[in-house]
Amino acid sequence: MEVKDSILQGLNDTQAALIQAVDGLSQEELMWQPQPGANHIAFILWHMLRVEDWFFQYMFQRTPQVWESEKWHEKLNLPDDPRITGYGYTAEQVDSFPAVQLRDLLAYGEAVRVRTLDYVRQLDPAKFDEIVKSRIFGEVAIGNLIGHLLCELAQHVGQIAYIRGLARGQDK
Repeated sequence: MEVKDSILQGLNDTQAALIQAVDGLSQEELMWQPQPGANHIAFILWHMLRVEDWFFQYMFQRTPQVWESEKWHEKLNLPDDPRITGYGYTAEQVDSFPAVQLRDLLAYGEAVRVRTLDYVRQLDPAKFDEIVKSRIFGEVAIGNLIGHLLCELAQHVGQIAYIRGLARGQDK
């Protein structure tokens, strides 16, 4: 098995878990916060998608992100700055996050994932060792960042599932 096959499997597994975690959510549940300033599902999902877009388009390929090229910032009524991924957001920024629609977030995610999968499928194994520079991670190998992203996606899917359970309570 090639490393990229494991990456594709990890991406597919997290996507399946994500779809299960958001299936049937109402708009109220999507925006529900356990307490003021806490992340809600819409914010976490948007952050996940932005980070994947940023990693695979900008950091690895130095091409415009789907966020920019397909004007998802306009469709979601969010900042057009391609550097914004939600990383380091304050409680006030999370509280002021607009009430986006789940279908729109999932559509953005699908557009990002198409590009991600295309990149991974054509990836030469030597590319895993290529060093990229990041304001957050410093100098790091692409392979290490992909591993980090898979871990981050899995953690965020778990957070979404947990918040879903909190929002629905024991009676739902």
